[in-house]
Amino acid sequence: MRIDEFNDLPADEAEALVRACADAEGWVRGIVAARPYDDADELVATAARLADEWTEADVDQALAHHPRIGERPAGDGASAAASSKEQAGVDPADAELAERLRAGNRAYEERFGRIYLVRAKGRSGPELLALLEERLGNTPEEEYPVMVAQLRDIALLRVKDLLL
Repeated sequence: MRIDEFNDLPADEAEALVRACADAEGWVRGIVAARPYDDADELVATAARLADEWTEADVDQALAHHPRIGERPAGDGASAAASSKEQAGVDPADAELAERLRAGNRAYEERFGRIYLVRAKGRSGPELLALLEERLGNTPEEEYPVMVAQLRDIALLRVKDLLL
C-alpha cells in the first residue's frame, strides 16, 4: 500500500491495518490520528515514538494476540497471517523441536507470567529455541525490557510491511 492510500483510508480501516501490527489501542489510535504522513519513514517514526510510550497495559493487550513461538496462529486475520509468515523458519515437521518449544514456552510462562515473544522473522526454529533457552536465565526485571523491545521490533516490522 502506498502512503497516500493509507492516509486516505477511513479511520476504522486504517485502525484495523495498524491493529494487525500490534493491538495496543492507544498506539493504534495515535498512529491513525497523526495522519496524513508525508512518507513511509514518517509513519514508521511515529509508530516507533508511540511504541516507546507503551505502558504495561498496552504491552499486555498486544501480547494477548500473539501466538506462542512454534504454534500456528488461529484465525485468518492479518495478524495471524503475519505471525505465520514470520515463523516460517519453524519446521512443523520437526517433532523434537516442536516439543522443546512447547516445553520452553510453558517454562517461560511459568517464570515470567507472559508468553515468550521474540522477533521470529528471518530466524530458524533452532535459533528461536536457543534464544528462548537463553532468556529463561533472565530475572523478571531483566526479561521485561527484552520482551518489550521484541514486541516493538515486531510491530515496527509489520508497519513497514504495510507499505511494501
